[in-house]
Amino acid sequence: MSPPAIFVEIDIRCSLDRVWELTQQPELHPRWDVRFTSITPTAALPGEGYRVRYERRLPLHTIVGTGTSLGERSRPDGTRTSALRFTTADPLSPLGDGRGYWRYLPTEAGVTFLTGYDYTPGWGRLLDALIVRRLVGWATAWSFDRLRIWAETGVEPERWPLWSVLQVWRPGRPRASRCRRVPRRGRPMDAAPAALETLEAP
Repeated sequence: MSPPAIFVEIDIRCSLDRVWELTQQPELHPRWDVRFTSITPTAALPGEGYRVRYERRLPLHTIVGTGTSLGERSRPDGTRTSALRFTTADPLSPLGDGRGYWRYLPTEAGVTFLTGYDYTPGWGRLLDALIVRRLVGWATAWSFDRLRIWAETGVEPERWPLWSVLQVWRPGRPRASRCRRVPRRGRPMDAAPAALETLEAP
């Protein structure tokens, strides 16, 4: 039986436009998301959306991949979505081909921001189930809380490097535990927008 897709949800007390800006601008996204070092648009897709090249620099290696992305900013119900497909030819990448989405749900207090995504394990299903999927899920949740701090307080994410997770005496540090990790109903990919099904492959 395959492990469940990754799901992360967080409430952010700020405007929808602010969360959209911090998550949709390629130069801002890697600043709060520890999963990426850089995201560079490379070409527009026919109609809407664009192709990207992403990197994650490690001490001895840089993982490089490509993706396609499509954001829906104006929806009849007032919500917004973003769909993503990604892939890499790097044999050292723990994540292979994948697909996912973001949803932006306006609330009285601000925005509920959530994601669901799944991928083909790059290091095999056993290592993925035991280590990689748990670590990647944690990194996503930690990054979402770092985004929340930036959006709510203006404190830039660089003030919270990854090693700040060890600063347990600082209650205001980003914490993955502030995020919901299980959908309120259904499965993680049930909330994927229809655009994900028609999004062009990377």
